[in-house]
Amino acid sequence: MDLRLPRLRGLLRGPRRLLAAGAAVVVLAGAGTWTAVASDDKAPVRRTDRIMAMDGVRIDTSYFTPASTGGRHPAVLLAHGFGGSKQDVRQQAEDLASDGYAVLTWSARGFGKSTGKIGLNDPKGEVADVSKLIDWLAEQPQVQLDKPGDPRVGVAGASYGGAISLLAAGYDHRVDATAPAITYWNLADALFPNGVFKKLWAGIFINSGGGCGRFQPELCRMYERVAESGKPDARARRLLAARSPSAVADRIKVPTLLVQGQTDSLFPLGQADAAAKAIRANGAPVDVDWIAGGHDGGDMEASRVQTRVRAWFDQYLKDEKGTDTGPAFRITRTGGVDSTDGAAVLRGATDGTYPGLESGQRSVRLRGSQQSFANPAGASPPAVSALPGLGGSGGLAQLSSLGVGVSLDFPGQYARFESAPVSSGLRITGSPTVTVHVRSTSDDAVLFGKVYDVGPGGGTPVLPSQLVAPVRVEGAKSGKDVTITLPAVDHEVEQGHRLRLILASTDLGYASPAAPATYTVSLKGDLKVPTAPGVTTAAAPLPSWVWWLPPAGAVLALALLLTGRRRTIAPAPAPELAEVPLQITDLSKRYAKSADRYAVRDLSFRVEKGQVLGLLGPNGAGKTTTLRMLMGLIRPDGGEIRVFGQAIRPGAPVLSRVGAFVEGAGFLPHLSGRENLELYWQATGRPPEDAHLDEALEIAGLGDALARAVRTYSQGMRQRLAIAQAMLGLPDLLILDEPTNGLDPPQIREMREVLIRYAAAGRTVIVSSHLLAEVEQSCTHLVVMDRGRLIQAGPVADIIGSGDTLLVGLASDIPDPLLEKVAALPGVESAVRTEGGLVVRLSPDGAAVPVRGAGLHTSAAPPRGATSHDGAADERRHIAALTEPPTAARTGTAASLLVELVRLEVPVASLGPHRRLEDAFLTLIGGSA
Repeated sequence: MDLRLPRLRGLLRGPRRLLAAGAAVVVLAGAGTWTAVASDDKAPVRRTDRIMAMDGVRIDTSYFTPASTGGRHPAVLLAHGFGGSKQDVRQQAEDLASDGYAVLTWSARGFGKSTGKIGLNDPKGEVADVSKLIDWLAEQPQVQLDKPGDPRVGVAGASYGGAISLLAAGYDHRVDATAPAITYWNLADALFPNGVFKKLWAGIFINSGGGCGRFQPELCRMYERVAESGKPDARARRLLAARSPSAVADRIKVPTLLVQGQTDSLFPLGQADAAAKAIRANGAPVDVDWIAGGHDGGDMEASRVQTRVRAWFDQYLKDEKGTDTGPAFRITRTGGVDSTDGAAVLRGATDGTYPGLESGQRSVRLRGSQQSFANPAGASPPAVSALPGLGGSGGLAQLSSLGVGVSLDFPGQYARFESAPVSSGLRITGSPTVTVHVRSTSDDAVLFGKVYDVGPGGGTPVLPSQLVAPVRVEGAKSGKDVTITLPAVDHEVEQGHRLRLILASTDLGYASPAAPATYTVSLKGDLKVPTAPGVTTAAAPLPSWVWWLPPAGAVLALALLLTGRRRTIAPAPAPELAEVPLQITDLSKRYAKSADRYAVRDLSFRVEKGQVLGLLGPNGAGKTTTLRMLMGLIRPDGGEIRVFGQAIRPGAPVLSRVGAFVEGAGFLPHLSGRENLELYWQATGRPPEDAHLDEALEIAGLGDALARAVRTYSQGMRQRLAIAQAMLGLPDLLILDEPTNGLDPPQIREMREVLIRYAAAGRTVIVSSHLLAEVEQSCTHLVVMDRGRLIQAGPVADIIGSGDTLLVGLASDIPDPLLEKVAALPGVESAVRTEGGLVVRLSPDGAAVPVRGAGLHTSAAPPRGATSHDGAADERRHIAALTEPPTAARTGTAASLLVELVRLEVPVASLGPHRRLEDAFLTLIGGSA
């Protein structure tokens, strides 16, 4: 499991400086200078690697500068995430250097090639290191100075690196701007929220750092003490708080861009909210941006975020006052897949001021009487909300995208309060709050609050962003009123849906009291829901070119005329792609006589050697248009196609390495199959020995039929002859458009074997077909298109699966006895190893997997319909099943299986449905199918 972001890419890091003016930095080694061009429109940059000695530790650094030697530039320090190294931010460093910055990256203590103990951004360790790096920058001739010893410098980073950027601003007055992302303000609050130990995330910190021995001794002792007791103490809180930006809140007075993740159970939105309030109180400019991703997965919007960070530094480091740094507050809102164009819905909503987490509160009345429930002995089985460390993996992300959540509450272990259906749409933006009365048979009670969105008819509840709010209630034996601040989210509740407040006694990610107890809770008021009414999604304004285009038309036409000859020259080869059969980048083709209707739009994917790639999509998806552009038959309106590093143009020499069968082949009926092929090859003008006729015919498997006239051939034989024609010369890239049209099942099976044999020698095949079951058996990878756009691309195994079969990805292999325990779980029919994990087939009756210690509050799935000989009826039932929201039983099955796997200590890295390709295709295409 990759624990660097989202997979955990950033975690915590540290910066600033103890203002040690005389702190010496000794350069121990230099690895020379390296020059690169990131892309055709980027300026070249230079990189120098150095190991610097700082107070007994060695810090591995890389220094990036614009290749031009003249002038001084503002500097940027780029920090990496927890468990990573300076290599993780190399591309961003190159981009910033190309844009005119001097950029310094480094591996923090204990990571990469740097030595020392991990101090979780210790002011005397990692933060002091940053100040010494600033000292070093002040001595470089390429760096702009505000005064001697004081470089113009900004600091940016994600998670661990985000925290160091804030800490650097608090400890070193020379920092001029910061741009932290998905990070913490107070690490004690993040790992001990409301006095509850976030045990799974804390364990991930220790393990991804290399074990307790890699940390400073006081940190190791603190972790072992809290992990053993299950309850954070005052010493632990003081230790982590002292290493947090909040400890120097009054000293952070520089422009700050806060980027925080909405899918983040590690550092939720409340951490950025606290930072924004504190820094703004110091009089510094602060913008807040809530992105779609986070430590639990989702879209990290890397390109957009990096563009905004660069604009932030352009204004506050380069003093480019006219730079648009974006709105004071922005949220990315997602809405699944848009069936009108196949694109994922991802749009921004903005406000001219940051509203905080309580703006526009609306009261929602909840119904429910006083309820008592148990905290079970050992806090087991635990309820499930987020899955720390797993949320960003492909399987669970896919499971979530299908509407199958992993949230799970056990009967008898929670209280439930519910609203009436909302009469109009309700957008929650911020942290809901509710006051309840809590009484316990024990001195302390630990509750986990969460608000579900429940559809009409009791549909599958949705837990926004899989977030839960823990709270420890001390002195609960005599009863106590408690106001619970629920997790901050941005979530739309549709008309007719209800809000369900759950107060549970356990949660998988947290430590609960091990002693059994009974909790009694009752409502003391309404649920207060923030709506942030000032946040709006504005219609896109007309671009500025609409106004200046008419007067510029003549100039543009003249420019095109003067450059026309130059544009016909083929682009230079790309040596780095010399071994890549195909790379398509931002490919677009408009319909004839249309300025805004596209047959193919912004299509990008890559194909490697030895792959059999299936190109899928409904009629009108743009598959054939893509293949015709790939073969140089038509010109694209935008983008680029490269075959083995060569740009494709009509007549491009590299097309000699491409064989194709598109829209059928024409043969002379009175000639034999062999004669047709020989005649075709002669027409190419290439030497007969280059045809490799016998090898192509052997792969095609036509046998004695080659000597017969083609007019005697069946449709299947004609198809195979056409494939053999495309294989002549044994091209490295073979393109086939609907090769199984008109074939019967035995002939289709033979065609499948032809494709597999051809790719087995390291060649590459691209096949477009409507026969999904056949594609599933013959292809290794898929590209799914709809209305000209890419919907999904990847290995077949990552895209397919079934409601009755789950694919469990493993971080490491498991022994046979543990595999037998998984197979013996109630409700599991079989469990078998597959590459990288297990395929678990559930019982055919669809019953949920019982969990030890409790029964699930989900009903069994309805039995499958009786077998019918009415194919159309079967198809209607199948499509209806796909378009229905997942039943509670299906949700319970996946979630409860996961709980059982965790209980058995199976090293789960991902969990997702193992469907048929047909199911996956219909799900991806949605309304287009």
